[in-house]
Parts: sequence; structure tokens; C-alpha cells
Amino acid sequence: MTSARLRTLLEERATAWSAVQDIQARRERAGYESTEEDGESYTRSLADVERLSNEIETEERAERMSAVMNAPAPGQGDTNPTGEDRSGDEGRYATAFTAFLRGGMEAVTPEDRGLMQSRYEARAGAAGTPSAGGYTVPPGFLARMVETVKAYGGVLSLAEVLNTATGNDLQWPSNDDTGNVGAIVGENTQVTEQDTTFGNVELGAYMYTSKIIRLSLQLLQDSAFDLDAFVARKFGERIGRAGAAHFAAGTGTNQPLGVNTGTNILTSGAATTAITYDNLVDLEHKIDPALRERARYLVHDDVVKTVRKLKDSQGRPLWVPAMAGGVPSTINGRPYTVDNSLPALAAGSKSAVFGDFREAYVVRMVAGAQTLRLAERYADYLQVGFLGFQRMDGTIQNQSAIAVLHQAVTP
Repeated sequence: MTSARLRTLLEERATAWSAVQDIQARRERAGYESTEEDGESYTRSLADVERLSNEIETEERAERMSAVMNAPAPGQGDTNPTGEDRSGDEGRYATAFTAFLRGGMEAVTPEDRGLMQSRYEARAGAAGTPSAGGYTVPPGFLARMVETVKAYGGVLSLAEVLNTATGNDLQWPSNDDTGNVGAIVGENTQVTEQDTTFGNVELGAYMYTSKIIRLSLQLLQDSAFDLDAFVARKFGERIGRAGAAHFAAGTGTNQPLGVNTGTNILTSGAATTAITYDNLVDLEHKIDPALRERARYLVHDDVVKTVRKLKDSQGRPLWVPAMAGGVPSTINGRPYTVDNSLPALAAGSKSAVFGDFREAYVVRMVAGAQTLRLAERYADYLQVGFLGFQRMDGTIQNQSAIAVLHQAVTP
């Protein structure tokens, strides 16, 4: 649902953009002489469009985050003050986990301690690696954490996500079937074969951590403070930022292989720090038409800034702002996602990625995110530390579905 503030910002941007287009149209009219007032108005309106666009992106991100944090977890009802149905083993575990976060194991009933211990042992046995000593988070906590991770990850929000119960190395098939076609077969004629050629990529499970989050004992003792939501959000934000950087530009050595690094299909930019209309057209046509229909751009914000100033061969702007909530702004008619984990425009940088990201990239997430509670370490500060873990990996699964714009190394 679009907020009143977001609707107002969209309307203001539409008005500013209309003013820009009016001035452009007057300047292109035969015999028209541009005035100093036109130049000042044009610069002012463009600045308004850029400022409002930044505010709109911030507001839209805030709305997405609000939707994540306010949405009820699966199975929630009205049986406690937070609205969560905590009947059954899952409910008991969620209640015990909240008590554990606030007061440690001393605050958990003996019966529920046994339940938490059983989950801990089951997770440790399935993980395939030594346990870090934490407790598996309950489904509601995990749902908020994972959605927050996605909100911070440009690639993660677009890619295919594979959830696995364990973290053992996984052999994942990669393939490109765009060159294979069917055929007409005559009556009583044997059908010929055309095998799909599968490659093979390996998905591991890198352990991502939120680092330590410290909270005061006074805050933990305040029943009005939604501890579960706060900790889940902070875990998601921090792990999301780390994962986003690797899914976008990871090296593939001791970290995930990013879309920017692992893509073989490149098109060269004409300059070191500039992008032209022709560059974008060439980039789009590196992708097979069958996959191009679902394709979009993934770019650094610096690229968006540059593209906002470009026009096509007919003088029409390549960047078109959204005029309503839920309708994305576009680059050359294609939606785009800003991810500042990609490099800014610079000599030799891979500054823009285009393709069908769900077809091109796969992220593996291991079920059973866990948390540690560090009570003694910060006791003299009257604080408790919390540490979250999530195991993830990512890699290219279809090279033909994605292409990267490579800026020139020298002028």
C-alpha cells in the first residue's frame, strides 16, 4: 500500500519531470532561442527530479522494511500480546526462545529447555560442520530475518533462492538450452535426440555473522520492547549487507561468486567513465530474446545518475521516472535495481549488469539460522551481547541469461 507521503513525492517528481520535458521540447522547436531563464529552470527542475527520486527510493525502501517487520509470521493468531499463536511445539519453542533472549537459559522452564536442547542437537547433527554453540531461531524470527536480508540484497531479491536443510557442499546443474529447438516429425518416423548439456557448479555454505549486537539489561527487561523483531531486523540488516556485496561482486574464492565477477558475456563501454545509448543497446542484445523479456538492469547509483542525462536517437530520455507507486522507473524501457555493491563508473569497471537474474543466478540458503547470547562477556556494562549466523552461497547457473557492461580501461 502506497503511503500518502510517497504519493506526494511521486506527484512532485512527475510535475518536475514534466517541466524538464517542456523545456526540452521548446529547445528542439525550429527557430526557438533558448533563454537564460530556460537554462536556470531546466537545471532547477532536473535537480528536483534527482532529489525527489532519492527521497522516493528511501521511502519505498522504508515501506518494504515496514511490511517485513509488521507482517505476521506464518501461523500467527491472537493468543498473546504480540498476536502470535504459540500453541504446539513450534509455539512452545518460540516462547522459550523469547524467554532465552531476554533472560538466558535460567528464564526458560525445565520442559522447554529440553525442547530447545533437542532442536540444538538436531541442527548440529544435520549441519555437517561443528556447531557454533547457538540455538536455532524459530520460524517467525527466521521469516523476518530472511526478508530483511532480501531487502538489503539487490541480487538476492532477484535471484533463484534454494533452501536446503543442511550445509554440505551441493553439486548444482548449470545449463544453457537456448540453442536447442524442437522439430516437425513425420508419421511413423522416429524422433531424433538432442540432449541438454549440463554443466556443474558447486554451492557451499559460507557462515555469515551479524557480529555482536549489545543491548542493555534495562531494555531486555522492558516487556514493551519487541526484542524478537529488533534482533531479527539487525541480524538481517548486517548479514544482508555482507551477502549483497558478495552476490554482486564476490570473487568466488572463500566467498560467493558474484554476478559481476562470474559473467562471461561482456560488452565494452566506449569510455572509461561514461555510458552511451549505444552501449546499453549492445548490452541488451547480448541476451537471447527469449530471456530478454524478463530482463532488467542491476546498476550502481552512479550509473543511474549518468543514464538520467542520456537520450536515445530520437532525443527521448533513456531514464523514465515512475509516476505511480508500484510502477518502477525504467532505463531504456527496462526496470532496474540499484545495488551499490557493484562498482561505480571508473576505468575498467563492470558498471552495469543486464539479464534475467532468476534464470542466471542461484543463491543457496541453509535452514536453521542461529543465535548466541553472550551474558557474561558484557556483564560489567550491564549489557548482553547477541550474535547471529546464517549460512549462504551463490553462483552463476546460466551464463547466457546475463551480460555485463565493461568500461574501457584507457580513454
